[in-house]
Formats: sequence, structure tokens, C-alpha cells
Amino acid sequence: MASNKKYWKSVEELKENSSIVEKLQKSEFIEDIPTEKFLGDKEALDSGETSRRDFLKYVGFSTAVASLAACEGPVVNSIPYVVKPDDLIPGIPDYYASSIADGFDFANILVKVREGRPIKIEPNKDSVNGIANARVQASVLSLYDNNRLRGPLSKGADTDYATLDKEVKSELEAIKAKGGKIVLLTGTTASPSLAKLVGEFKEAYGNVEHIAYDAVNEDAALNAFQKMYGQRVLPDYDFSKAEVIVSVGADFLGDWQGGNYSAGYAKGRKPKNGKMSRHIQFESNMTLSGGNSDKRIIVKPSEQLQVMSKLYEAIVNGKNSGSDPVDDAVNKAVAQIRKAGSKAVVITGVQDENAQLLALAINAHLQSEVIDVNSTKNVRQGDMAKVDALIKDMAAGKVDAVLISNINPVYSLSNGSEFAEALKNVSLSVAFSMSATQTSEVAQYVVATPHYLESWGDVEIKKGHFGLTQPTIKPLFNTRQLEDALLAWNGTEESYYDYIKSHWQSNLLAGKSWNKTLQEGTLKVSHGDEAAVANEIDLSGASAALAKTAGAEMELTVYAKTGLGDGQQANNPWLQELPDPITRTSWDNYLLISRIDAERLGLSNRTADNGALDGDLVNIVAEGVTLNNVPVYIQPGQAAGSVAIAVGYGRTDLKNDMNVGINAYPLSKGSFQSVSIEKTAGEHEFACVQLHHTIMGREGEITKETTLEDFVTKPKDEWNHAPVFSLDHQEVTQDKVDLWEKFDDSLGTKFNLSIDLATCTGCAACVVSCHAENNVPVVGKHEIRVSRDMHWLRIDRYYSSDTTVAQGKEDGTFGTGDFFKAQGEPSDAPEVSFQPVMCQHCNHAPCETVCPVAATSHGRQGQNQMAYNRCIGTRYCANNCPYRVRRFNWFKYANNNEFDFNMNNELGRMVLNPDVTVRSRGVMEKCSFCIQKTQLTILNAKKEGRAVKDGEFTTACSDACPNGSLVFGDVNDESSKVAHLSEDDRSFKLLDFVGTKPNVFYQLKVKNTNEA
Repeated sequence: MASNKKYWKSVEELKENSSIVEKLQKSEFIEDIPTEKFLGDKEALDSGETSRRDFLKYVGFSTAVASLAACEGPVVNSIPYVVKPDDLIPGIPDYYASSIADGFDFANILVKVREGRPIKIEPNKDSVNGIANARVQASVLSLYDNNRLRGPLSKGADTDYATLDKEVKSELEAIKAKGGKIVLLTGTTASPSLAKLVGEFKEAYGNVEHIAYDAVNEDAALNAFQKMYGQRVLPDYDFSKAEVIVSVGADFLGDWQGGNYSAGYAKGRKPKNGKMSRHIQFESNMTLSGGNSDKRIIVKPSEQLQVMSKLYEAIVNGKNSGSDPVDDAVNKAVAQIRKAGSKAVVITGVQDENAQLLALAINAHLQSEVIDVNSTKNVRQGDMAKVDALIKDMAAGKVDAVLISNINPVYSLSNGSEFAEALKNVSLSVAFSMSATQTSEVAQYVVATPHYLESWGDVEIKKGHFGLTQPTIKPLFNTRQLEDALLAWNGTEESYYDYIKSHWQSNLLAGKSWNKTLQEGTLKVSHGDEAAVANEIDLSGASAALAKTAGAEMELTVYAKTGLGDGQQANNPWLQELPDPITRTSWDNYLLISRIDAERLGLSNRTADNGALDGDLVNIVAEGVTLNNVPVYIQPGQAAGSVAIAVGYGRTDLKNDMNVGINAYPLSKGSFQSVSIEKTAGEHEFACVQLHHTIMGREGEITKETTLEDFVTKPKDEWNHAPVFSLDHQEVTQDKVDLWEKFDDSLGTKFNLSIDLATCTGCAACVVSCHAENNVPVVGKHEIRVSRDMHWLRIDRYYSSDTTVAQGKEDGTFGTGDFFKAQGEPSDAPEVSFQPVMCQHCNHAPCETVCPVAATSHGRQGQNQMAYNRCIGTRYCANNCPYRVRRFNWFKYANNNEFDFNMNNELGRMVLNPDVTVRSRGVMEKCSFCIQKTQLTILNAKKEGRAVKDGEFTTACSDACPNGSLVFGDVNDESSKVAHLSEDDRSFKLLDFVGTKPNVFYQLKVKNTNEA
């Protein structure tokens, strides 16, 4: 059935009679009004004695503060153009097709530009590589990073490019004359034009080597593919063709091998004709892929290697495994793989060449249609063997010049300090960097590089699929691209734009228009039909080596989080404040550990009565590397005997508020390491939102899911039960009874938003997109911690227990602690559900009826509207909202040193959307269904004298979703997609028994639990 599970956000909810949970359920607001901050000097107030006069001052101010704050609006002086540019129409956005290729994220995108300012990134949906994840969405804010370098540096002092060119070119000529070695060390570029230019640089200076380095590398997968197919590239995967997916430690819905696989995966997750894909995940720490899987098998990192051997032996050699729980799971997975045949695929994220070889061999044996070994991907090119050799050669004085671009190896190498020390032996070192980094600090020359939105470039993300990068704004600072520097040092005055154009016209366009291609942003070129042929490899030896893998008592792995990735955008406040989809924690990395190991080591997490989370600190040692004072996060579903920590944090080159977390790159060696853990003194305060805005305690009405078998074989009312009410002693459905008078909304446009929980993977691209579109402020770690986050859209992550309500009632344990412990600790192996929640734009909105000044009202188009200049901040609406989606501006977040993020400097404010007001202190704000976008769509259609077409109405979240999980449109248009979805059997409305009649509805999640 759809609603027979116990859903919970935090393990705190599993504690019987928890006073904290009880308070969070019943409290109107988490905290009282922070009057001491409004009144000024907090220290003086705390230290002074409270007099009767002070008491009256507090009371009087508390009741009036919101009203006073709401009356203080900012004064903005508008200055018109003296001479308006001919190609610019104020108020009308321009869109430019471009591409991002920063070494970690690769995508074809559209850039929204207002009055010459890029303000938003959107996916280029005409491209197969047009997926804009959370980091890509946030990259526009990195353009306005106040931490950026303003110009070139020479030995730490400001210089100019003429002087730098003269000195560097002189050094290069001297090195060339003596036959010295020059190394160009870059991140993955995948640029055909740069590859050609580097070739010319080699011709000009002789002994030049280009080495690629990735902070989060796929070295094992690249080496395996090269050994089997002769090319050092990555295969591509189309998960829409898969009937069975078996993943061993591969977070392919995250950033595995460059990511961007969720769109294909989502196509197979909707039940069609009684069928959907079956996803089995073997993993240690909970990932997006594991959370979305149909069956998750928890194994230690060392066991993942053994699982790969067992899968290979069973599928290719017909040898079934033993009978322990992991073997049983492997045997069941093998049976399903055999049944699916070529519609099955096996993938692995284990950083071991043998494991990657076996995955390729299994798929070749299956003749899997899911994997593509011909149209390969170029998004990871790093070669750690060459990087290691480079460090040794530098230390030995065998390298004369190193040019470093787009990477920060001193920070991200596991032996970064060794790299920095070896670099001292190099006579010429040049770092190309957008901001000051640990690497730029040890380089002789630093070239300030432009953001990709200020640059020209090209990229071949996938074989035969090319994209162009074009500047959407003039360079903000005195910057220069690596490519322009190489052209200058090659002795040519040609610009890189002319160089790219000439290369494309000669090699790629085949007579096609350059301007037209630039406008579209992408180009597909046929690469022939020659199929890759597998080489003969000793796979038995690879399998035997994996089978002999010896585990450790405690095993450590490192991973990249959805928000920060490899850490190059660590100074981006949108990404720092983005809650992790699994842990729901922001502004931090931490050591993930299981409940079992935490209890054994005496470690704990504690929930404060305001919902904030505290945790113990530990020192960890792995292969001689020690990290001190690492916070511990007890993660449900973490494999016992294993821990994990995210990279991308702990950078020391950022401003104070952004310098958070611990650098875990020194531990990034191999697939796993043996680690020792020791509890130390102190306590860590997390910015965790898992218990904020809670609507728990309403199981079966929060989120819904069912199994494929029930969906196909049972009537709808059993797996998607509609609430019923008693009327005249009879049970009737909601449309027969109401507390409000019905009004006619059948005329004109009525907006609805559909959210499909079957395809939503929790990736959070929609959250960042909402931030960018609606000027949502960043409030910082402390405010997040005390439940004052300003996110208009949140993605609730629910865990669910295996024990059902029906079983609990049957054996009499329902409602007791024994119920939750009936099958052991539910937190040891929970299932996961994701549910995006924003303002539900209720037709019968409780918030509208309680506002004393009518600041919130209902529009004819179905939107619940906010008049910010009417709001006096009573917060009655927030108290009356059953969905907890309204956000109160406790403080002034712009132009306030206490919130020193992008809205606190002239550069950062350039990202603000001029169509959306920046809200003042003391008012409520929330999702508006992007009313500025819907009205622009209507006005454009009106101007063109036509009706709005289905699909034209969009919101920021629906635009950003790579899976098409969010569909926005006019429900009064019977032919619209959203109207059809509203009639779907899987549709339900959140807490619909309350009678609010939301304009947001969901399709329940379906899990394929069918065993072979």
C-alpha cells in the first residue's frame, strides 16, 4: 500500500517520547524574536542587569519591531542611460548559448543576460549535454566573486601583461636554448582548439609536455578503458535503455564519471505498461543513487571489490557465490541481470583498475545496450601516473618550467605539500587562476584568468558533440585566458576568438555558418561507424586479485558532495548554503559514521530543542595522515566498519565566512584506506535543517509511495487512498465538503505545478535555480542552525522503516518504542524518499485568512501572492501554514556586514534579478510560482497576438529539473501536460485532508521490488 510506512527525517524522531520532537511539533516558532540583536550591543545587554525599564523596553520593542522594520524600505535612485546602446532594450532579457567546461562540470547552457549582466544559467535543452546541475546553476555567482584577482602578479607584486610576457617569454626562450623541459599542467579541458594550440606551443619550444590532472579523478576507469579498448576516455551510458541497473559504489545520479545521467535514468523510473527499471545499489555510504535505488545492499568498501569479482565470476563464468547475506544479494542481482540480458548494465565507482576492467567485461559479455564504447566522453582526462612522475622530476631538478592552469594541486593533491616543495626547484612557474589559491601563492607569476562567462572557448564533451563558449559580459577585471597567453608566447598577435573561428571553419563546420553555430551553441559531427574492439586481457587475474582483497577493521573513503563538488567553487555562498540532499547539512563537511560504530566509540549527535544538531569531534589517522577535530555525523544506512568524508572543503584562501570545513584531499588515495578514530574533546555545531519546518507525525499524508506490483495489480484506492470525511453520518470525499465558499476559477489561466516523486532524485538543481531567479538571500551558518534559512524551495529527505503500520497494529506494538525496533534499528538500513516542497498556492489558503493587513492574497491565476510593502511581519501566516514554507526576514540581509555574502558588495549584487524585489527586514516571503516569468510569458504572447502555447509557462525550478519531474502550466487548458498529469492515478496533494486545495500536486513514488 502507499502509506503504510513510518517516515522520519531524523533519528531523534525514533526516540520514544522525545521532548525535542514534541516541542518542534507544537511550537509556533522555533525561537523568540532576537531583540538583543535589534537593540544593538549584545555584549552590553548580556552583561548588564535587567531593570523594570529594560523589561518594558524589551516587551514594547518586541511587539513593535516587525511593524517598524516593515516601514523602513530602501531608497534607490535610478539613473537613466545618457546614450542607450542600440542592441539593448531595458527590461528585456537576452539569452546566449554557451558551454561550461571548468574541469569538473561540463554542460551546454543558456545564459540569461539583463542590461549587460549575466544573472542566470539555464540548461540548453536542445543539446544532449544540456543539463545544468546545482553547481552549474550557481556558477553565475562565481563571476561576481569579490575574491577574484584583479590583475597579474609577479613574485606577489602587481605587474602588467607586457612586462609579464617579456619576462616569461625570455625564460621560455632560455629554457628552449638549453633543451630544458617545459610542462603544461591543466585540468581536463576537452577543448579541440586548445589541443591544437598546445601542439603549436610544443613546436615553438621543443621539449613540452601537457599533463592533465583532475582533483576528483577517474584514473582507474580511464586506465581500464585504455587497456581494453585502446583509448584513454570514458564510455557513455544511456540508462533509459536499462531494465536492470546494478551499481557497485557508483553514484551515477551524482558526479560519477562526470555525472549528468539522471535524465536517462528518470525515463525508466515511470511505470509504463506495468514495467519500469530495476535499480540495485551496493554501497558503503548513503548516496543519491543509493537513496533512489529499489534495493540497497550495504557493504564495506573492501567488500565492493569482492562483489565485483563475484558478479564477474557468476555472469561471465557461471560461478554462483556462497550463501551469506552479501552472496545472496549478489546471486539475486545476477539472476535479474541474466533475465534482462542486453537490457542490463553493471557499473562501478570503485577506484581500482581491476574492478573497472571487470565492469567493462561484464557489459561486453551481456552485449549491453546501455553502455556506449564508441561515442565516448572526454570529461575526465587526468593521469595520476604522469602527475606523480612530474613531482619526482621537479624535485630532482629535471623540469625547468611549469605552467599551471585551472587547477589547485597544492590544495587538492593528496601530497600537495610535496608538490609545493618540488615547485621551488623549477626556474619558471606560472599559475593561471581566477582567484588567489594555495598554488598561486607558491608560483612566481600569476595570471588572473577570466570567468568562463567572460571567455571564448570550445569543448567536445562527448565524441562528435561540440560546444562553444562565448563571453556574455566584458571582462570585469584585467584578466587573460591561458589560450591568449599561449598565442602571445608563440609570437602571434591573433586573438583566441579568431583562432577558434579559423579552426572550426577549417575542421568542423563543413560549410555551415559560424554565426548560426555560435547562436545555437552546439554542433554535432559524425565520427564514423567504426566500432571499438575489445583487447584480450587477463580478466581472471583481475578477478582473483579483487577476490583476495583484505579489509580493515575501519575503512575510510572520500567522496564529492552535490554542492561543492571538487571545491573550486567553495567561495560560492549559494553552494555553501545548499543543504546536502542526504544529510540535510550545509556549511560543513564531516565524518560519516554508522550508529553501530558511533556507539562502540562513544560518539553521539545531539539535537537541541530548537532543532539544531550538535556532534562530537574525533581525530583520524590514515596511512600516516592525521586530521584533527573532525566533526562526526551519524548517518543512517552507513556501512558498519566504514566511514567517509567529503572533499572540497577546508580551503585557506577564502574569506572568513566561507573558510569552513576540513581539507580531506590528503586522504584521497586509492579506493579505501585503513583508518583509526579517536574521540577528542569539544563539540561541533552543525547547520542542519533536517528537523526544521517539520510536518512530521502525519505518516502517509506527507509523501506517498507504493510498489510496482501493487500499482499494477491492486485498485488505486489501496495504494493512493484519497481522504474521506464524515457528512451526515456518511463518508464522503473532499469535493463534497468544504469550510470555504467555492469560487469560479475555470475562466482564464490557472497555474498548477506537478511534481513526480518517481523521477525526482533530490539533486537540488531546482533549489539553486530558485535562489538565482528570486534573489533569495544567503543567511550564513548561524542563521541556518537556528532555523532561519530563507530557501523558498526545500527538498525534504525522508527515511522510512521496514516495519509497517499494519504490522505494528497487528502485533500490538504500534505507537510504542518496540514498534520501531521490531526489526532492529530502523536507522541502520532505511529507505529514502525525496519530496520538493514550496508554497502550495492553496485555493483555500489558511495564510490568507489570518493576515490582518491583507498582505497575502489569492490571484485569479491560482498564485498565492505577497505584497511586501503591506506586510508588517506578524508571522500569523507562517503559524497557519501547514506546509511550513513561509520565510521571515529577521534581519536586513543586503548591505549588512553581519551577512557578508554576495548581497553585501557592489560586485556580488550584480547577479540580482531586477524583475524581483530585494525584500526588506521584517516581512514574509515565499515561492511566488515565479510570477515575473508567468506574466512575461503572457505579455509576450499578447504582444504577438496569439495564445500562450503549452510548455511556455515555466518556473525556475521546472526549468532547472534535468529529469522533467516538475511540470508547470495552465490546468484550465485541457490539452496541457499539467492538466493530463492532474488526472493521473498517481496524483495526490500534500496534506490534502486539511482542505487547503493546493495548486501543487505530486505523483507518488513507485519502487520496483520484484525479484527475478
